[in-house]
Amino acid sequence: MKRQYFIIIAIIFCLAGLNKVYYDTYQKTVERREHELIVNKERMEPDKLFVMVSKLVEKQYIDEDLNHQNWRRWVRRYKNKIKTEADMKVAVDTMIASLNDPYTHFLKKKEYKKLNTSIKAKIYGIGVNIYEKSGQIIVYNVIPGAPAEYAGLKANDIILKVNNISCKDKKIDEVAELIKGKKGTTVTLTIRRGKIVFTKEVKRGEIKLKTIITKKYGEIGYIGLSSFLSSGMENEFETALESTADSKGLIIDLRGNTGGLLDNAVLLAEKFIDAGTIVSVVSRGGIRSEIKADENVEKIHKPIVILINEASASASEIFSGAMKDYGAATIIGHKSFGKAMVQNVIPLPNETALNLTVAKYLTPKDYDINQRGIEPHIVVDLPRRVLKEADDKQLNAAKSYLNKLIISGDSVRISNSM
Repeated sequence: MKRQYFIIIAIIFCLAGLNKVYYDTYQKTVERREHELIVNKERMEPDKLFVMVSKLVEKQYIDEDLNHQNWRRWVRRYKNKIKTEADMKVAVDTMIASLNDPYTHFLKKKEYKKLNTSIKAKIYGIGVNIYEKSGQIIVYNVIPGAPAEYAGLKANDIILKVNNISCKDKKIDEVAELIKGKKGTTVTLTIRRGKIVFTKEVKRGEIKLKTIITKKYGEIGYIGLSSFLSSGMENEFETALESTADSKGLIIDLRGNTGGLLDNAVLLAEKFIDAGTIVSVVSRGGIRSEIKADENVEKIHKPIVILINEASASASEIFSGAMKDYGAATIIGHKSFGKAMVQNVIPLPNETALNLTVAKYLTPKDYDINQRGIEPHIVVDLPRRVLKEADDKQLNAAKSYLNKLIISGDSVRISNSM
């Protein structure tokens, strides 16, 4: 089956880097800045900036072989050919594309300014996440309580036009920019749902994202995590654990969780892992550092199922990968996205920047997640559109599996081999 690629715009000021999973349609209004990135206002001629980028990649990129090529050929190729900012951008993009790395890219002034905002910002928009497939722009999901939900938009709706502008031949980021806008303004979408085509006028508003939700299914507790971005996740997760403390089994739902802060993945994992490495970070030249579980943290020992799907990425893969390696959980669902690279945002002159891959993550058993993903113990596929919770085959599989363990009193998990 052809793999679907999604892109997310998410600001992550940690080793987690930028996850490219799906594209959101929100814009962030900064209330206060944290971890503000440096802006270099020094002016530099375009040809010299190109050479600077080339040298940075040559010296710092994770792969010393630079995708098996003589890197200095790029400077020779463009010598005396770069006269304008546009020339430089084309040259840099062409050079970086030769790495075949979707996470390394040059950020123009406008792009870097957009990145350089706080994860504490308020979020405005209509509240849909979109992805591209076979040239069509499709709604991946609708944020509960967002304007899009009240307007009646649904997952799998195909967006044909935005404000009467056709989406045909447009890139996904261009469509997202058309949908975004200030609070209180409206956007008109032309939608195809099945064989029906209709228009919806949606008023943009504030999007309040709830990171963690909890439920109880008899003796089974449920914790759904939509993101690892929250700076207060440790406290939120503690509260969720307290509310499910009397459960005999626990479901942790990471489906659609595109990642966030590495610290959050580690903090959550060490609540279930007694001791040892949670994740290894391997940089250029094979230089390795390990992040280990805090043995003094109070541990939870009960049967656990982690739900993942093709949109579970980065920090969620680090957490589920560690839990799988230690046999601390059974993984159910669909193979995860496969993003485990570390990016460093390097400020450059002219208020630009370079987002450069400098390291990769490995699970405790040295499994390389990147482009491979986490394989579930139990594979359960699910149509993208599930209208009722009762039709959620992955969730039902998790509940059935845990109920059998609870009834039998058996806490043994499936083999934790990758």
